[in-house]
Amino acid sequence: MLLESIREELRAIVGEKNCLDKQEALVAYSYDATPMQQALPDVVVLPKSTAEVQQVMRVAARHHIPIVTRGAGSNLCGGTIPVGGGIVLVLGRMNQILEIDEQNLTITVQPGVRTVDIHQAVEALGLFYPPDPGSMVISTIGGNIALNSGGLRGLKYGTTKDYVLGLEAVLPNGEVIRTGGKLMKDVAGYDLTKLLVGSEGTLAIITEAILKLIPKPQTQRVMLAMFADMAQAARSVSDIIANRIIPGTLEFLDQGTIRVVEDFKQIGLPTDVAAILLIGQDGEPQTVDRDMEQIAAICQKNDAVQIKVATTAEEADEVMTARRSALAALSRMRPTTILEDATVPRAAIAPMVAAIQEITDRYGLQICTFGHAGDGNLHPTCMTDARNTEEIERVEHAFEEIFTAAIDLGGTITGEHGVGIVKAPYLEWKVGAAGMEVMKGIKHAFDPHNLLNPDKMFAKQSRNRVVVQRA
Repeated sequence: MLLESIREELRAIVGEKNCLDKQEALVAYSYDATPMQQALPDVVVLPKSTAEVQQVMRVAARHHIPIVTRGAGSNLCGGTIPVGGGIVLVLGRMNQILEIDEQNLTITVQPGVRTVDIHQAVEALGLFYPPDPGSMVISTIGGNIALNSGGLRGLKYGTTKDYVLGLEAVLPNGEVIRTGGKLMKDVAGYDLTKLLVGSEGTLAIITEAILKLIPKPQTQRVMLAMFADMAQAARSVSDIIANRIIPGTLEFLDQGTIRVVEDFKQIGLPTDVAAILLIGQDGEPQTVDRDMEQIAAICQKNDAVQIKVATTAEEADEVMTARRSALAALSRMRPTTILEDATVPRAAIAPMVAAIQEITDRYGLQICTFGHAGDGNLHPTCMTDARNTEEIERVEHAFEEIFTAAIDLGGTITGEHGVGIVKAPYLEWKVGAAGMEVMKGIKHAFDPHNLLNPDKMFAKQSRNRVVVQRA
């Protein structure tokens, strides 16, 4: 519980209407998009500038108050849950595009700018910012940077970290650091920019970012390839890459996801196939046409039962929108939807999907899988009911086995959602005990009093690794 004198300090910094401590406001910022995670903050603060963030941070440092930085709250790892109370620092008012530099091909933004607004602003000038997380219509760039968000275009263009050139950030002592800049080369010391990207708000508060832009692709085409067998779809993915073709988008949906998405969007997806690959290519028209012809031939060689190419921009957009709506469609099925995130080498997609199905059947659950086939990032999604404690226990055991299967196949526990609360008990499975100590050392160097997003990433106790014998 914060003293009234501390609340007065915070009100003096951001103004009374931007310092919220009524019960309804505390409840509104007690959860994010992660199911079954909630904790009340003591106060919610909405700064407008870097200077205000500095002043709030100094108050927090002086009184040893934890701070959880928040954007749109769309993350899926419990990353913005204020588990220790304290201050939720909402950066939504810092929402300005500060500059689009067409000479250096950069855009400078505040953290509260929505990702989709960046896309629209630069594309109007014939430029392109590729990272496109599924939540891009509501997610903010600060959150994207904090979690190193991926998206449907990750295979060809990379993830958020590949486009962050420089940052302004407030340290736990209230000091400001600036990293990188409008530079293509910079090896002056440790790469603090890359260190802060994906740090989940545990090291510093990002208040400004310089992002790299590229020319907007001249054209885009989209096709759907339908398969009667998941192994055929997975083999097609490997063969496409082996033929030195890097699609702009290479997504897949399993049968369960197909049926739910079609029921939701009604765009004519066949519901009797085992898997659909959604394949997009962009670039120069001749190159795109050639690549799409080769991709179609590869899918036919792997016994695709149907190949459908979008004939208009509207039809292509409809297909992409359907894929982006997978989570929304699945969320209609039952009261609680748990969307997980495991990544394997793309050659291991078929055995990973098979492992997910075997685990699903053994635990008697409803899990559908979709994801980014081109980079091996799968999203097994469980439809359940948080009120059914026995079923939720089965869900937890099932996901533990899914994470184990991913690691056994050379993968990882998260490809783009982050660690936060929900993956913290499993982080040591991936990085090892020595890796954990290095990460904790970095955290302590930045934040010796553990004020920034405490109790995230580093669990009080790691889970014991599950050992599963599979045929």
